[in-house]
Amino acid sequence: MPEIPKDRLPRHIGIIMDGNGRWANNRGLAREHGHERGADAVRTTVRAARKIGVEALTLFAFSSQNWDRPPQEVFHLMALLRRYLVEERGEILDNNIRLVTVGQTHRLPEYVLEPMTDLMKASADNDGMILCLALSYGGREMITDAVRKLARAVAAGTLKPDDIDTRAIEAQLDSSRMLPPLDLLIRTSGEHRISNFFLWEAAYAELFFTEVLWPDFERANLIEALHDFAGRERRFGLTSNQLDDARADGPEEPEAP
Repeated sequence: MPEIPKDRLPRHIGIIMDGNGRWANNRGLAREHGHERGADAVRTTVRAARKIGVEALTLFAFSSQNWDRPPQEVFHLMALLRRYLVEERGEILDNNIRLVTVGQTHRLPEYVLEPMTDLMKASADNDGMILCLALSYGGREMITDAVRKLARAVAAGTLKPDDIDTRAIEAQLDSSRMLPPLDLLIRTSGEHRISNFFLWEAAYAELFFTEVLWPDFERANLIEALHDFAGRERRFGLTSNQLDDARADGPEEPEAP
């Protein structure tokens, strides 16, 4: 495929990594084998996104609802996450990647929190691509937490109810403090839903769905999604004529309301 112009690349990509279990089932294997192959796809995608020049990549690694899965599967996922954090530490640091997280990470076991926190601190000054892991994450839960913080401020008398607007809510979301606006949301495995991921952040994101199961997701699949994104017109609620007028006046696109 032809090279994508830098100004047509998404700054921030989010990926719902779906299909590990089906990949394993299709081969008569235990679900754990699908998760392990999915970890290989994570490595491939992180490397590709960094080399292509993506500014931030968020991977939906473990949802708030995933805690309800069978205990053995949850344990395996946590062990796999720890292994990834330990084994990829050198590559993350050597390639100037900054690791951050979103979600209720306090629920993670200590054997995961320890290497994760250490790597976040070690990479905090890196100014290359941001790799964000969404862990114990739920979009509804994050919005609820944000509203709860604002409610406490109102109760304390430090905030007026009329001062609560979309910017006030967004300011309480960890994603807004660490990441650029979400431009592209990719979901693998042929499902057409966003499953409680980045509900607020995805308001004006472009959505890309692929039939490819996550363990089979390769660099070529990422590039396909990027080419699809580059060919779209992002109007943010405006008309095409308004966008043409805005481009004539200056290079900046209108901000999403």
